[in-house]
Amino acid sequence: MPNQSPLHFSLRQLSSALHTKKISSVELTQMYLERIAVHNSTLNVYITTNAEMSLAQARHADARLAKNNSHALPVISNLTGIPIAQKDIFCAKDWRTTCGSKMLENFIAPYDAHVIQQFNEAGAVNLGKTNMDEFAMGSSNETSYFGAVKNPWNHDVVPGGSSGGSAAAVAARLCAAATGTDTGGSIRQPAALCGISGIKPTYGVVSRYGMIAFASSLDQAGPMARSAEDLALMLNTMAGFDERDSTSLQRPPENYLRDIDAKQSSSSQPLSGLRIGLPQEFFADGLSDDVAQAVAAAIVEYQKLGATVVNISLPNSKLSIPVYYVIAPAEASSNLSRFDGVRYGYRAKEYSDLTDMYQKSRAQGFGAEVKRRIMIGTYVLSHGYYDAYYVQAQKIRRLIAQDFDHAFKQCDVIMGPTTPSTAFKLGEKGDDPVQMYLSDIYTIAVNLAGLPGMSIPAGFGKNKLPIGLQIIGNYFSEAQMLNVAHCYQQATDWHVRIPPNIINDRGL
Repeated sequence: MPNQSPLHFSLRQLSSALHTKKISSVELTQMYLERIAVHNSTLNVYITTNAEMSLAQARHADARLAKNNSHALPVISNLTGIPIAQKDIFCAKDWRTTCGSKMLENFIAPYDAHVIQQFNEAGAVNLGKTNMDEFAMGSSNETSYFGAVKNPWNHDVVPGGSSGGSAAAVAARLCAAATGTDTGGSIRQPAALCGISGIKPTYGVVSRYGMIAFASSLDQAGPMARSAEDLALMLNTMAGFDERDSTSLQRPPENYLRDIDAKQSSSSQPLSGLRIGLPQEFFADGLSDDVAQAVAAAIVEYQKLGATVVNISLPNSKLSIPVYYVIAPAEASSNLSRFDGVRYGYRAKEYSDLTDMYQKSRAQGFGAEVKRRIMIGTYVLSHGYYDAYYVQAQKIRRLIAQDFDHAFKQCDVIMGPTTPSTAFKLGEKGDDPVQMYLSDIYTIAVNLAGLPGMSIPAGFGKNKLPIGLQIIGNYFSEAQMLNVAHCYQQATDWHVRIPPNIINDRGL
């Protein structure tokens, strides 16, 4: 291990250290809690931490690890004892679960989301709930009721959104790994802007049960970590059928480390035969020169690893943003109708009657971006506009999926930029929603088609901020994608770069 601080260990290295008793889960958890105490006031990464609950889980994990030698139950896993940050969109029993909103500012979840349940059964430690755009609506983490998250690479720029808190936590070494959700790029975009790895699985691979809904046909949970190998370990725990989620896919269990762990030949070209598709639409106007150069350099590296390049076209991808901003708000307007001040969540203090309570509670409880999307969604679903907007958007959505079907007959994976530029300054796009929406121009089509997509670090821009390479696969090709990313990360070191001044001599 080149650096002996656990802060730099991969998940496998941490697991080995815990199993061999070189460090305890309590010690590791306490280390992260101390770092959070030092850095969170600056970065605003966590909305909620609870040292008592986290350390109780760590003690339980240590007890499970101690029983390992006697083969006593419960069975331990690769994540037993490892501190994981959870995006504050997942309900976790007895934890405050806010979804980055005033509406749920004081909501204590009475049950665990499926994802949280999976980590609990694996013996992982819940380190805290990370900051996010309000109800996952945003691309910069500036819409959070709890304030903007700062990018660890430069505190004057955004970390991306909506999973910006999770991305910044991983980059700043304030957790070993984290969970995120991706509705139109909200795992991949912040992963790119914070210089970490993140994957959105095929729609339905990870259960949405207990994940507070934004747009139900688009939302998908996924892991965020430093490397593709770490993502595979996380996804092994997160994925799986859940009968409580009607969109959860019933498939045989899959080992996402399969291709990574397969015996690699001694060849210097481990990806020989891989066909990489480059969509011409991803390299047109709007892409900054430094991002284009970094992506081009990454493609050259892949060619050295044995891959070949195929030029492809996704002609309807240019329509993905208008389609998304019809479908997603429509679904959001329906999902958020439950927040009415009656059963749970924020209720206005003064009102004259039931209707007034509804109006004031929602007016005061929702932020500007959430209100904007509710109004758009209600409009496109209203009589006289449903056929003109919503139905047409669904038709184009099918055309976008068909473009990908055609492309994957010519290539194995698709690559391109994750974002059109590096991280922009805080407040820079706050007054121009359309410019903010364009931040997701390369990611949204993947959600509309239900495909898996990921982002991995691929260099730095002229402003010394991270750049992400996006990898898109066909349905259920996550194991292949993770291996494709892993081979690149074995040949480069972008994924191990650390933000400057993030760790001092005492490891804090």
